[in-house]
Amino acid sequence: MKQKTIYTCQQCGYQSPKWLGKCPDCQKWNTLAEEAIVLTRGKGRSPVPAGKPQRLHEVAGTEEDRIRCGIAEFDRVLGGGVVPGSFALIGGDPGIGKSTLLLQSIARLAESAPALYVTAEESTRQVKLRAERLGVAAKDLFLLAETSLEAILERVRELGPGFLVVDSIQTIFTSALESAPGSVSQVRECAGRLMQVAKGDGIPTFIVGHVTKDGSIAGPRMLEHMVDTVLYFEGDAGHPYRILRAVKNRFGSTNEIGVFEMKESGLAEVANPSELFLAERPEGAAGSAVVSSLEGSRPILVELQALVSGSSFGTPRRTTIGIDHNRVSLLVAVLEKKVGLSLLSQDVFLNVAGGVRLDEPAADLGVIAALASSHLNRPLPPRTIVFGEVGLAGEVRAVSRPELRINEAARLGFDRCLLPAGNLKNLEPPPGIALVGVRSAEEALEGMFE
Repeated sequence: MKQKTIYTCQQCGYQSPKWLGKCPDCQKWNTLAEEAIVLTRGKGRSPVPAGKPQRLHEVAGTEEDRIRCGIAEFDRVLGGGVVPGSFALIGGDPGIGKSTLLLQSIARLAESAPALYVTAEESTRQVKLRAERLGVAAKDLFLLAETSLEAILERVRELGPGFLVVDSIQTIFTSALESAPGSVSQVRECAGRLMQVAKGDGIPTFIVGHVTKDGSIAGPRMLEHMVDTVLYFEGDAGHPYRILRAVKNRFGSTNEIGVFEMKESGLAEVANPSELFLAERPEGAAGSAVVSSLEGSRPILVELQALVSGSSFGTPRRTTIGIDHNRVSLLVAVLEKKVGLSLLSQDVFLNVAGGVRLDEPAADLGVIAALASSHLNRPLPPRTIVFGEVGLAGEVRAVSRPELRINEAARLGFDRCLLPAGNLKNLEPPPGIALVGVRSAEEALEGMFE
């Protein structure tokens, strides 16, 4: 047996026989770490018999029975519940609530089948204290404080749990490799072995992943390709609200989000996030606009706050929180060129209240409304909602699912809605709300301040 040293990038998995300051693959600096690998001489492993090919119509295509954990927001993001044999990865900033969410969820699932919670970063006593604070008292929830992959798999074979949680994958190591825990080779090998257990024995498995400074899950990118579902737990330290978002889901949509509120007793579901995000909206304040955003099948009403003021520097500032910076700069240019508002020499600050992030183009009209309201120092009507996509020519384009957005606004007491004229076709509004169709940004501003 011959030992060899190789340098592996801890971000992308690139390998080099010598140390490099900059990874040629992912262009990151100081990410190559020395790892010892073992090469065995001889014929190697015996070949594994190949499976027998099947015709497509001969493959059983029955729908998987989903297991609901009892937390509706968590089930929504997963696509309706936990699929047997699924392999999910959840990541988020330190202290955001990943372990709390999984402990609450696995306790509910343990009511239907025994569950094993592997804590590789904390002792069982620490997990017990958290469970008492959360009010978790599941009879068939087993705790295991272990970092060795071989020991974990042995306990899984002995217990035969219905569900498995590993917290976290970066602290698990296998004795088959000599590299340190958390390295690319260790994370890849441990995740591969856990995936075989999940698929082979049909055990739904959840693993927790650390995140890097830029917010992505640490370790090789291959880790996200191996799992069935990738969940990100997001939130602002200054707000008690947390958003669970799926960026990959083989068993459901990636557009759904779950909203939680962090309380002393743990994470509480927010069944009506629109009402929560608008609870502290100031009345009669210039620069405030309510926009309807669609997250999957759920419409959410959020407040956009804009502040436009004279710049004391040669280059005006453009500061945004919760929305794409480049998109806001584009809309400022549209207001300057197509509407005639002098904004290019002004400092522009835009914030999405409540810590929510807006990604869809339907928020464009709300951004324009908030910016114009602040610049003109004229508040919008308090019960008016806007949504629509704005193009470079100043036109307002139609968006998807307008009926869901309008019904949510009417339910919360809004009586006026500005929307693209293209969405008015075959649209029956609910009673109590008036629809105003607009075709351009200039026409929209005229309708807002009537």
